[in-house]
This record gives sequence, C-alpha cells and structure tokens, in this order.
Amino acid sequence: MARYTEGVCRLCRRERMKLFLKGPKCDTMKCPIERKPYPPGEHGRGRIRESEYMLQLREKQKARRIYGVLERQFRGMFAKAEQQKGVTGVALLQMLECRVDSVLYRLGLAPSRSAGRQLVRHRHVEVNGKVMSIPSYVMKPGETIAIREKSRNLPIVLAALEKQKGRGSPDWLELDLDAYRGRVLQTPSRESIQIPVNEQLIVELYSK
Repeated sequence: MARYTEGVCRLCRRERMKLFLKGPKCDTMKCPIERKPYPPGEHGRGRIRESEYMLQLREKQKARRIYGVLERQFRGMFAKAEQQKGVTGVALLQMLECRVDSVLYRLGLAPSRSAGRQLVRHRHVEVNGKVMSIPSYVMKPGETIAIREKSRNLPIVLAALEKQKGRGSPDWLELDLDAYRGRVLQTPSRESIQIPVNEQLIVELYSK
C-alpha cells in the first residue's frame, strides 16, 4: 500500500501552519514550526508570488496532508463527491472526516490520524463487531467502531484516552470511554468539521 514515509513536520512548515500530524508533539514547543515558521528548503524564506492556481493547489495539498491521503486516492474521493447531491466540496470533506482512521482520531481513541491508520492496519480495530483493516473505509451513520479487547492496553491507545478525558467528542459522534467504543450518529455538518481548508478552492482546481 502506497503511503507517505518522509518527515511530516516539513509538511506543516510547507503550509505555514500546524496540521497536527504528530499528535502530542504538535502542542509543545518542540514542534518545528514554532522555531522555523517558513517553508523548508533554501528558498523557504524568500518572497512567494501568490497566484490563483497556487492558492487552489495549497488548499488541496493542505487537505490531503491533514487526512494523510495520497493524490490518486484524493482525486478518486473527489470524483465520488461530485456524484453526490449537495455541495461537492462539503461532500468531499464529509467523506474524508468519516474515514475509519479519522473517526478514531476524532473520538480520541488515537493521538493522530496516522496513528489511527497504524491501529487499523495492524488489526486492532473493529467496525460493527468485525475486524477492520482498511483505514480508508468511510463510516456511515449508525455504525460503531471500537478498539479490540486484546489491544486496549496498547500504550498508544492508553495515552490517547488519557488525553481525551474531559474533552468530549464532536456532536456527530458518540463515545463510550469505558468500552473503548464510539458510534457515528450522523453525517458531520460543515460547521462540525473544524479544519482550516477552503473546500471551494479545491473544487475550482479540479474543475479546470
């Protein structure tokens, strides 16, 4: 399975903002963007010419990197979003937000989306009572997700749950901390998807 294997902190620096790709480290002063708030490379501090295309591209890249999706998969999800009723950009974000790895992160069962993907690939997660090994599976309202009983003592899970205590979960999700289980109550509204992305620019980019 193709995946990004290089340092993720440089992705945050490229977008000039925290994308929270490394979990707890992003909340500390050890986050590289705190020390180097400019793009990586020898021309990172130079003046950047902004164009319409560049703004559209940056929004698309930002969304891809937040959710950890490669270009081919992202384009495929956009094609599916175009076929749905309603606003294409919102439908795209809803699909990305309802991926299994993203739901784990939103529930607080994983410290980051990349950690959520690792848990799923290593078969530590169940969806509707069955072992799930596909991080890109898009969950639907009414479906449940849980950490398998034999995996509940994993340090990464315990650390995520400790951080989650007292924080609550999004209004479109329901979390049972004691059972290491969550449920999708409804499709998230755009207001519930709190990511710094202008989805309309992504639609304009792919519509050219």
